[in-house]
Amino acid sequence: MSSRTWLHDMNPALKFVLVILSMLTLAWFFNPWTPLIFFAGVILLQLIFSKVNWRVWSLFMIPIAMTAFGYLWTTVVFAADTSGEVIFAWRGFEVTDEQWNTALSLTFRVFAFSSMSMLFALTTEPVKFVMSLMQQLRLSPKLAYGVMVGYQFLPVAREEFIQIRHAHRLRGIGEEKYVWQRLLGMRRLLIPLLAGAVRRAERSSFAMEARGFTGERRSVYYEPIAIGRRDWLMAIVIVGLLLVSSIGGLLLA
Repeated sequence: MSSRTWLHDMNPALKFVLVILSMLTLAWFFNPWTPLIFFAGVILLQLIFSKVNWRVWSLFMIPIAMTAFGYLWTTVVFAADTSGEVIFAWRGFEVTDEQWNTALSLTFRVFAFSSMSMLFALTTEPVKFVMSLMQQLRLSPKLAYGVMVGYQFLPVAREEFIQIRHAHRLRGIGEEKYVWQRLLGMRRLLIPLLAGAVRRAERSSFAMEARGFTGERRSVYYEPIAIGRRDWLMAIVIVGLLLVSSIGGLLLA
């Protein structure tokens, strides 16, 4: 099988644990090089081991880049620690090397955290992730199946919201001029949506009870999700990237 699908096929629970471990580890490093190396490594991992839609990835990166620039700007301008050698001065405004390193560290940390989160989100199926949490991390079946049912309802709720809005417009409702009138008019949309959600939840609970769902843990699953050799290999690669980033950042700092 092509290596371009390894991240997609990786055990979701193991991938989730690695994402949390990476973020907690990066939080202890305050030099700009560690998150920068890690960010570059995550992009390389996606190029080699995934089939990520880079157009979607780029669109998600736009608000992330804006947030990172906000951290850079505010840290440079409003930094409490202004010690160190002055590397830039303009009309009485001075930037020290300590300010600049701190600003870059926070900026690259935003990119590193966001890239790892996007790697997980763009290569993981939500249903498979919940099933993996239940099988590997012992998540309660009641909570797991509740989350899955709620996830399945999201597209239905969206379609129902659109249908209600179209029905209101056909009857000349919802054309308020002022914003506060539109906010008050939201109850005409929310009440039918909540009523429909309650009805669907009730039907789902009856269906699950009719099929013998009690919320107890099972020893056998219809679709077992295991941790295989390739999962451990990908885990070693990600941990290796984390170690290289940590050591490289300390050497370059």
